[in-house]
Amino acid sequence: MTEDRPLLDFLEDMRRLRRECPWKRDQTHRSLARYLQEESAETLEAIDTGDVAHLREELGDLLLQVYFHAVIAEEAGDFTIDDVADDIAEKMHRRNPHVFGRDVAPTVLSPAEVEAQWQRIKATEKARRTPYDGIAPTLPALLLATKILEREPDAPVDAGSDDLGDRLLVLVRQAVADGVDPEQALRDAVHRSVPPA
Repeated sequence: MTEDRPLLDFLEDMRRLRRECPWKRDQTHRSLARYLQEESAETLEAIDTGDVAHLREELGDLLLQVYFHAVIAEEAGDFTIDDVADDIAEKMHRRNPHVFGRDVAPTVLSPAEVEAQWQRIKATEKARRTPYDGIAPTLPALLLATKILEREPDAPVDAGSDDLGDRLLVLVRQAVADGVDPEQALRDAVHRSVPPA
């Protein structure tokens, strides 16, 4: 790899792997979906353990998935890795005017104000018909509940119900109101109760 252009070199590696490796040539976006999920879970594990060498490795595995999908899309004429990078850079500029705004000096905002601004800008970009719009329904239930209640903090929740799901939803609403990520809080509690081997 060339020291000053590892990302470009890696892109060429992925293109070559698609041409010369029968297994990689045979993959599709759908066939790779499970690996994206697995690598995301392994990255979360590295974050939880605080092992930075492991995190570096897992971020590489995630990057592999991004490049793999981008090369498949490039072959189909759908988009390129440059399109992906351009789109996310443009989105970051648009949704962070306190940093990238041209007409105003950089503004000092609190983290909560930055999050609120992000959500306002996002809402103007994509008209929502329901609280679910733009949220993947396949998310794990705890994350799905969190994202919905972040958007709709006043959504009706049956606080007096004996149903376990309703009681969990009440706890998620409380966590969201308190600014706590319930997924991370639960993961931390599990690791405290049953430490990984």
